Amino acid sequence: MNKILILDFGSQFTQLIARRIRELGYYSFILPGTTPLERIQDFAPKAIILSGGPSSVYEKDSPHPVAGFWKWLETSKIPTLGVCYGMQLMVQEFGGKVHPADRKEYGRMGVQIVKSHPLFSGITSFQAWMSHGDETDQLPNGFELIGKSTAGAVASMAHTTLPWMGIQFHPEVAHTERGTDILKNFIAGVSKLTADWKIDDIITSHIEKIKSEVPADGQVICALSGGVDSTVAATLVHRALGDRLHCIFVDTGMMRHLEGDRVMKMFTDELHLPVTRVNAEERFLSKLEGVSDPEKKRKIIGGEFIAIFDESAKGLESKLGKRPGFLVQGTLYPDVIESSPAPSGGTAGAPQLSHTIKTHHNVGGLPKDMNFKLIEPFRDLFKDEVREIGRKLGVPETFIKRHPFPGPGLAVRILGDITREKVKKLQEADEIFISMLREEGLYDKIWQAMAILLPVNTVGVQGDGRTHSQVIALRAVTSQDGMTADFYHFSLEFLGRVSTRICNEVRGVNRIVYDITSKPPATIEWE
Repeated sequence: MNKILILDFGSQFTQLIARRIRELGYYSFILPGTTPLERIQDFAPKAIILSGGPSSVYEKDSPHPVAGFWKWLETSKIPTLGVCYGMQLMVQEFGGKVHPADRKEYGRMGVQIVKSHPLFSGITSFQAWMSHGDETDQLPNGFELIGKSTAGAVASMAHTTLPWMGIQFHPEVAHTERGTDILKNFIAGVSKLTADWKIDDIITSHIEKIKSEVPADGQVICALSGGVDSTVAATLVHRALGDRLHCIFVDTGMMRHLEGDRVMKMFTDELHLPVTRVNAEERFLSKLEGVSDPEKKRKIIGGEFIAIFDESAKGLESKLGKRPGFLVQGTLYPDVIESSPAPSGGTAGAPQLSHTIKTHHNVGGLPKDMNFKLIEPFRDLFKDEVREIGRKLGVPETFIKRHPFPGPGLAVRILGDITREKVKKLQEADEIFISMLREEGLYDKIWQAMAILLPVNTVGVQGDGRTHSQVIALRAVTSQDGMTADFYHFSLEFLGRVSTRICNEVRGVNRIVYDITSKPPATIEWE
């Protein structure tokens, strides 16, 4: 396989580089920029991309590749593309100079190609997305200028004999014209690699891997939430192991309105998966009583899930004579990224430039002493890749298109402490919102939509009387992979009708607001 390695130095766009490369049909993987050389060599990349980052290369503690990296790169002659900070690393390493720019370049800016190069095959000028406060004022030894910004700064450079090049803009973001073409030129044109990353191959390799990891008599439990990720994971593992898979659906009582009944019907009638339902509403509500901090909620929920799976495993042990030792989860790449103490948007283990965005209950929320080995076939995949795998495995299209729903459920959509009354209130409001999206043909145009119960009471007038009731926030976003998102532009008339229905039909709610924040700076969920 033609593997592309991305070394992450903390850019908020690093995951977009990986995503764009996979869209082109190549396998990409992210490692921290400071990864030991032996690990990089073991990965055996056919091409390398050095990501951007918020640091300045001339700062004392700025992240750099480990000792020996550049010498190995020169000897191996692996095609390498430095993006923004990654280009500045090349400049500094090979004798050039980087300094604070007199004029910072943020946002769109024109780029003019001044010397023909395969990286820009078919491209002479374009608008690029800039995001940097430093610039190159002296090219490094062996490099030549191939592109300038309209402000006159170095926008691109290339080595005269080695397949190394640098760009001072971000081709991975949608705002850069021809950005995907530039990445394709680097991989197919400069690196001479053939696209060989196919969904069918992913399915085959994962089935083979699961069969090799689980002993012939091994039993496996699957944490089936009713979401797309865990359901596709269960379908894949069922294809590999058959009746040695035992799906456990834990109904926390904090799912959407009638969601438990709906997903059980789909599991049995359409997917034909072996599923046991555990009704645990009282248990979860009891554990979460009085807890308001979202990180504590996620850790409590993660721990309780594992406790239930452990109890289920003991029950299966008495029935089968062997305790299941494996747990299947539908963990995705974005879950891992956001749960890791890493650079803003960066990958796990990268230089510590910021903090965890949020702990996903199935990643950072898991207890360290659990008695299962994890099987997470989609840990390195994005949501749309999992959906495509689901289609290949025969999961119904109506289910594939379902909006993502967090594992902790409404517990992280009720801001503040959780009570049964609040859960019921939010379920009713959410059901109205989602049903109206379906009725008006809007559901499939949106990546994720939700209602959020705020810990705020406002004065209102209902039935000619004064009320002091709670506020519901509505959120709907469009996205490709969940790493970035834009709020959906509803008509005010539609939002008005949703507001009227919720305020009229849900007791204890007298005000509706709509979230118009994109990701970044916000996350999709509120907690």
